[in-house]
Amino acid sequence: MEHRFTGPPYTIGVEEELMIVDRDTLDLASSIEGLLEVLQGVEKDGEVKPELMESVCEIATEPCASTREAGDQLRALRRLVGQVAGERGLAIGSAGTHPFALWEDQRVVSLPRYRELIADLQFVARQEIIFGSHVHIGLDDPDKAIHVANGMRVHVPVLLALSVNSPFWRGQQTGLQSTRTPIFRAFPRVGIPPRYEDFDDWSKRIEIMTQTKVIPDYTWLWYDVRPHPRFGTIELRATDSQTRVEHTLALAALIQAMVKELAEHYDAGKSLSRYPYEMLDENKWLAARHGLEGELVDLPATERVGAAELTRRLMDRLRPHSEELGSAEEFAWLEDILDNGTGAARQALVYEANHDLQEVVRDIVDASVPETAETLGD
Repeated sequence: MEHRFTGPPYTIGVEEELMIVDRDTLDLASSIEGLLEVLQGVEKDGEVKPELMESVCEIATEPCASTREAGDQLRALRRLVGQVAGERGLAIGSAGTHPFALWEDQRVVSLPRYRELIADLQFVARQEIIFGSHVHIGLDDPDKAIHVANGMRVHVPVLLALSVNSPFWRGQQTGLQSTRTPIFRAFPRVGIPPRYEDFDDWSKRIEIMTQTKVIPDYTWLWYDVRPHPRFGTIELRATDSQTRVEHTLALAALIQAMVKELAEHYDAGKSLSRYPYEMLDENKWLAARHGLEGELVDLPATERVGAAELTRRLMDRLRPHSEELGSAEEFAWLEDILDNGTGAARQALVYEANHDLQEVVRDIVDASVPETAETLGD
């Protein structure tokens, strides 16, 4: 399979799925086509594009040399779509799920890929009103990319525990910190990915799937970690969308440092430990259920450790990599999540005051768009 794993390594790109809501009712609004019409031709760094549902707005940075550059683009894109939405009586919010919206009320975007997806997956796709953040990290060798993807599997639960931001679904407090996780699990080809021997092994196994026409191409694999040969990146897809852009960037900086550590591990000719798939999967469930407030199994050991403690151990090990990458400032925002709570904890705190889910959505909206919005003419 052709690829673009040619470097430079450790470039970064971030995609965020944002919710479009009615400014008055705070329910989801099927309005992406109107936003895109206004934004057509507006000069910007990055992209604004549709997703499966008309109530979702996806923003994506260009490939950036640093997390700081990615942050500048994300802030500008959030401000831009927030301004355009406001002019149409709408607002933008960022979280893993909308607390009270119903999937039955959502419209599917009229693009062939999404119509094919609905035709293929039926109810499984129709009920997917969830919002995630994806991080792409550039690499310079295809076999190294597979090595990194294999190694990242053990880190997925920690990333999820840090990012949990969806404790409500269809007007109910679910008891989960990331309700988005089990909803998306209904899709095929999701979750912790298989382990591959090298890029040739990955390519051959994808080719079997495309030749038998069970998938059109590899982008129909929605695993938590996947190689993206067309971009020359490793893509991390496990995290809930973050309400605060600083938390998005903190997770991106952590992922970038993880990738650097694993890439250097490959360059040194070292082999990865092999972990039981069921324990990787179980750790992910524990993270979705409890977030940072629970425990994870500290692989390869068999003891359970507090998720927050395990995160701090990982941060201590990876901080030098982050400093070498020039991402120390964004990396430091992880401390805010550990000290002040995840997005899910914040939503629960707001809800506890009055048991008012509109108040929860209002809090999400107010925190989602950075201040000092720019005008379209700037």
